Amino acid sequence: MKRITIDPVTRIEGHAKITIHLGDDGKVARTQFHVTQIRGFEKFTEGRPFYEMPGITSRICGICPVSHLLASSKACDAILAVQVPRAGVLLRDLVHCAQIVQSHALSFFHLSSPDLLLGFDSDPARRNVVGVIEKHPELARDGIELRKFGQHTIEALAKERVHPSWIVPGGVNEPLAPATRDELLASLPQAKEIARRTLAFFKSVLDRFDEEIRNFGTAPTMYAGMIDRKGGLALLNGDLRFVDADGTILEDRVPAEEYASFIGEASAKDSYMKSPYFRPRGYPAGVYRVGPLARLNAADRCGTEEADRELSEFRQRFGRTPHSAFLYHYARLIEVLYALERMESLLHDPRILDKHVRARAAVNALEGVGMIEAPRGTLIHHYKVNEDGAMVWANLIVATGHNNLAIAKSVEQVGMHFIDGSKLQEGMLNRVSAVVRAYDPCLSCSTHAGGLPLVTVRLFAPGGELLDEARG
Repeated sequence: MKRITIDPVTRIEGHAKITIHLGDDGKVARTQFHVTQIRGFEKFTEGRPFYEMPGITSRICGICPVSHLLASSKACDAILAVQVPRAGVLLRDLVHCAQIVQSHALSFFHLSSPDLLLGFDSDPARRNVVGVIEKHPELARDGIELRKFGQHTIEALAKERVHPSWIVPGGVNEPLAPATRDELLASLPQAKEIARRTLAFFKSVLDRFDEEIRNFGTAPTMYAGMIDRKGGLALLNGDLRFVDADGTILEDRVPAEEYASFIGEASAKDSYMKSPYFRPRGYPAGVYRVGPLARLNAADRCGTEEADRELSEFRQRFGRTPHSAFLYHYARLIEVLYALERMESLLHDPRILDKHVRARAAVNALEGVGMIEAPRGTLIHHYKVNEDGAMVWANLIVATGHNNLAIAKSVEQVGMHFIDGSKLQEGMLNRVSAVVRAYDPCLSCSTHAGGLPLVTVRLFAPGGELLDEARG
């Protein structure tokens, strides 16, 4: 049996490789998706004061710090047993929407657009963001401006673009100044126009990717996403909904503190990323997906005017519960428009200027769970503390982890459809990597599995054949 290794998978956050095993006929027999780094935050935060957890866990990643700050702070809110002041809730929501915008812009324009704009089979030396700038300068400029808007909003609110200390247990550190609110409102129209232009462009080229849409991770799965009290999309405050492959609601309004009744976690010997699964169906049958496509499949509506119109068209094109991982790109753009509309609504709410933005207390509960919808999907922080507030246990279920089983299945499907070992071409392998990029994985965020081998030692003969292997 022949073996092909893609190492590393490029244009993603973090480190991974893919092993493709070919049969004697040159066809793909099986594939493996390996996550090869480990972060281990669940263990080394033990003993730290719980109120340090937002600042510590935001260092898991430079792309997702705001997401971890919010999920961690919500877990700490539960330990304090406080109600966050309304202005604090609104400001957290606002910075979260900005994080959604900047992260989705990074994924679409910088990481995935080289495939979409230049072609999956284009010259790999030019198939990158530099090539996009050369061939499509206006679209590249739009991507830079949209991400800049999201990052600038985070900086205007939190005084820092990366790892800000503004989001804290009990709320946020400082209120919003009227001048900052007015500045952000003035810059929103341009950002919304970019989102509209990008959506229009993407819809105009979808027909070029019919084969990818039909073969990029189309195996039916369950989906999970947070919803509000009316069943609409909820990115920061809501409950979890699980739907079946046909859109049937399996579990509805699951609060953060009850997540463990429905989500189990398995570990694999060839990856440092855990594999969450829907507990009622067991492992590995309980495969579900999270993230932009999953959220749109789980929610009844977005809840803003333009995003709901786009969602309606999306469903007219692909059905109520589409499965293709390629459509994560489409869903991501709809969410950008939703987040911008949501930001506009929040900034027009007069309560957002209230000076009371943080509640303060001591330890009032020995356990707390925080749950949000990060750009890549549902993010859960679960903490246990002692009477002094020191961490005794932590569990992090990160968005990319939820998708681990589905990504592996998608890699296998793409490999089996596109790869022919008898006439191997680079574009075939690029499509295998591209289906991983469609999920926009953040592998640094997701690698906290403990109890797995940390070192693999392989013994090779002078001719290159593998003689022995040991793990320890």
